[in-house]
Amino acid sequence: MEATTVTLDLTLPSENGSSLINHDLAPVSHEGRTWTTVNYLALWVGMSVCIPTYMIAASLIQGGMNVTEAVLTVFLGNLIVLIPMILNGHVGAKYGIPFPIFSRASFGVKGSNIPAMLRAVVACGWFGIQCWIGGSTLYTILKVFNPAIDTFPRVLPAFLGVSLVPFLCFLVFWSINVFLLWKGIESIKRLETFCAPFLILCGLALLYWAYVHAHGFGTMLATPSKFKTNGEFFKFFFPALTGMVGYWATLSLNIPDFTRYAKDQKSQMIGQALGLPTTMTLFAFIGVAVTSATVVIYGNSIWDPIVLIGKFQNPVLIVFAMLAICLATLTMNVAANVVAPANDFANLAPAKIDFKKGGYIAAVIGILMMPWKLLADPTGYIFTWLVGYSALLGPVAGILLTDYFLLRKCKLDVNDLYQESGVYSYQNGVNVAAVIALLLGVLPNVPGFLVQIKAMDSTAMPDFIVGLYHYAWFLGLFIAGITYFLLMRNRIQNGVLQDNHVLGGAS
Repeated sequence: MEATTVTLDLTLPSENGSSLINHDLAPVSHEGRTWTTVNYLALWVGMSVCIPTYMIAASLIQGGMNVTEAVLTVFLGNLIVLIPMILNGHVGAKYGIPFPIFSRASFGVKGSNIPAMLRAVVACGWFGIQCWIGGSTLYTILKVFNPAIDTFPRVLPAFLGVSLVPFLCFLVFWSINVFLLWKGIESIKRLETFCAPFLILCGLALLYWAYVHAHGFGTMLATPSKFKTNGEFFKFFFPALTGMVGYWATLSLNIPDFTRYAKDQKSQMIGQALGLPTTMTLFAFIGVAVTSATVVIYGNSIWDPIVLIGKFQNPVLIVFAMLAICLATLTMNVAANVVAPANDFANLAPAKIDFKKGGYIAAVIGILMMPWKLLADPTGYIFTWLVGYSALLGPVAGILLTDYFLLRKCKLDVNDLYQESGVYSYQNGVNVAAVIALLLGVLPNVPGFLVQIKAMDSTAMPDFIVGLYHYAWFLGLFIAGITYFLLMRNRIQNGVLQDNHVLGGAS
């Protein structure tokens, strides 16, 4: 299906700031749709080849799985999340609109800020964390040439909890990200396309190094599963699978931010299908295999590639490897954690905030969140709060997919997406049905989430209720999608909202 070029008869932002459109949020013109299959394949290579992916199978193996089970779980999780990724990507390729504008169809022209801000907050947290990781690689490179920097006096205020040189390295890497933001989306496309082959070669080179130095990959690859029965296995498997899906749950929402530049539907569909599950699975396997080899080489398993590279004796090799990690972190960060919040913050006030300003806001928030403190307790923030928070975005996906595919049959009135009094104005700009569906989709997962972040004792609720959180993304998507369908099914016919009186509220 060819991507449709939509011609708008709209007025760009007025000086009073009441308009719902700016140049960055407007549909991409036919001339601007230049992304091919190769570009989307490269995009996923750039986002998938990073430290979290390298280490993603570690928790599965430590939880009792063998290597085959862990790698297949990673593959299956990414195969599942590929479905909403391609489906949500359809609207971007067809109409050339970004995620916040797409969400106006279901949540309303003002209500769209609800899913947009849910997505933006997660991105800001991850943006700061990835910038700190990138800065840490620069700091490691500096130590190769000057080990004494570890002894530099602490100049910054104690409450910041960070030394001067690591903080400066963080700011340098942060500035590189901001520079790419300033250059625009085309610079990100070129970066991803240029770096993709290099990143794959670096991963394979590390795999080859491990194989040669360990004379094989070691015993870990042959270690059997710790689960004695199928019941034990599936009790661990389903929460693990939810975690794998939750890994990209956020990007499955805002993928229209990228597919809006697609030359046609085939480009985004094939590019994503080739890039996402394959790259994630390959790099997860590389992480397992190399870690298995470290047991033979160093006597203990080393899951963190930065720690592993720090054990190399050749300073040139260390610098090269750290630069590769730095580049991998950069390609992942600018795509996954810059584009989304830039559009999301722009959606708050299109007349005043464009793509670049929205990205700058996200970048500043990334500093203010002090990511070095967040990483001090990764189990408390990254693996509990952020991953759990991402899994709770399943209800948003359910609403978007139900609205676009089941109710509207892929038909949108693009002009009305930018009008305060159009068919997507609902009740004062908010579709109450979408808000109700979102709340009901999140509700069953709240007890388990509160237990997970230790805000509630596990005995306060029945185990069955708490255990629903292990299926948060799937359960939330299903409940919210069904609820939204039931509330809206009589309001939409042939893709058109019949009136603006939703649940008794006049627009």
